[in-house]
Amino acid sequence: MRLLPLHLLLAATLGLCAQEPADPVFAEWRDRVDPAVENALEYLARVQRDDGSYPESYGDSTGIPALAGMAILSKGHLPTEGPYVVTLNKCIDFVLENQRDTGLFEKGNAGSGPMYAHNISTLFLSEVSGMVDPARQEKIAAALPKALKLILQAQAVKKDERHQGGWRYHPGSTDSDTSCSGWALMALRSAKLNGAAVPDNAIADAIAYLARHQDKKEGHFGYMDRSDHARSLTGMGLLCLELGGKHGSPETVSAADYVMKTFRDLPGDQFEFYGNYYNAQGTFQIGGRYWNEYANWMYETYLKKQQEDGSWNSREAGRIYGTTMMVLAFTVPYRQLPIYQRDETVGEEE
Repeated sequence: MRLLPLHLLLAATLGLCAQEPADPVFAEWRDRVDPAVENALEYLARVQRDDGSYPESYGDSTGIPALAGMAILSKGHLPTEGPYVVTLNKCIDFVLENQRDTGLFEKGNAGSGPMYAHNISTLFLSEVSGMVDPARQEKIAAALPKALKLILQAQAVKKDERHQGGWRYHPGSTDSDTSCSGWALMALRSAKLNGAAVPDNAIADAIAYLARHQDKKEGHFGYMDRSDHARSLTGMGLLCLELGGKHGSPETVSAADYVMKTFRDLPGDQFEFYGNYYNAQGTFQIGGRYWNEYANWMYETYLKKQQEDGSWNSREAGRIYGTTMMVLAFTVPYRQLPIYQRDETVGEEE
């Protein structure tokens, strides 16, 4: 895997950290969001176990430390300096230490199947690559090619047309679902942006798989069809299409319009925190009135739901997961994670 020189990546990252968020919607909320996010990160640091894992649901899988690590990065904190050096490096080390010879990141309870945790772990390592000390960079450079190879092999498993191009619970699964596929696509795209030799057709096939699961009339995406869990999954489809080169296309506008019609019904849904995370990422990418309306609702709705200890509690997966996903949604305007960068002209025409 070819990585950009460490000093160039560090310079780029530090430059991003020095930027003030330029988003006008976020400017109105920053005084409240900043302390809420820092309280959440302090919570994640406080409850982390010595080995880098976490208590509660799925905390001993590689996926939860990977999400915690991305949450810390999303606020501009680095693994080489600042208040979360120890926490972030423990997240990195835990993921690296639990890679099998096959390339799979697998440890503990990964829920439905190991590919979810694997895809998230691969995304995390790709995002943090170039920001770490030389010893960890060497380990990441050795781990990522094996992890990416496994993702590509899982996509290439023979499947019928409905499932072709996607991913499911296990590396050898012969079916696919849009949720797991969204994480896999983000991992591949992140690695490609970071210089990895990810085939263009792998990303194109994943985008095509997702497109087949969008209702062309209503705009929503489903889990294994076009409608199941549409409220919590359409933001995922919107984000993947936006980052997959379809910004402002009829497909993304249709998806964004569906999100606008339904997001106020998201609280109380089974996958509420997941849906909010992807809605925030997706509407930020398409920009304009979509992000304006969604961001104001999100901050108004969820800032007051933060617990005194800094956490948010997800009904389906507990406080660690809930906190990481809420931080990743709140910090979209900071634009610290390379995978979610947005063209600065987005929204100007709106």
